[in-house]
Amino acid sequence: MKAQKGFTLIELMIVVAIVGILAAIAIPSYQNYSRKAAYSEVLAAMAAVKTAVGVCASQATAMTECDTAGEVGVTLPTGVTTGAVNTIAITATSGAITATPNAYKGIATGDTCSLATAVPAAGAPLVWTYSGACVTNGYVKN
Repeated sequence: MKAQKGFTLIELMIVVAIVGILAAIAIPSYQNYSRKAAYSEVLAAMAAVKTAVGVCASQATAMTECDTAGEVGVTLPTGVTTGAVNTIAITATSGAITATPNAYKGIATGDTCSLATAVPAAGAPLVWTYSGACVTNGYVKN
């Protein structure tokens, strides 16, 4: 008798089942990581504005002195069609920052992110809090 060469049908079916299970778990995880990585572009753009508002707030007597791009000394993106960031706006009177993304690499245009701070006591640092779809979708943690 000759020794058996090759795999049996059962062995091949088991391998195909294992590969299918791994793919069912790995593909959604990969897509989620891809969206988070793409959204980091939005968060980085917001961080620059956050820093400018923070510097302005440390030198001003009220947040109303830091509620426009001109007052904080930044140029805000508006209506950009390439990349993840579409617009970033600073809310009048509160200095809150709101970012709207483009539909980009799995990110939806409704995945907005807001970054707000309460008016601190004299000499206290600003404490920022994220809210919006960026928190509910897991792009950022508070």
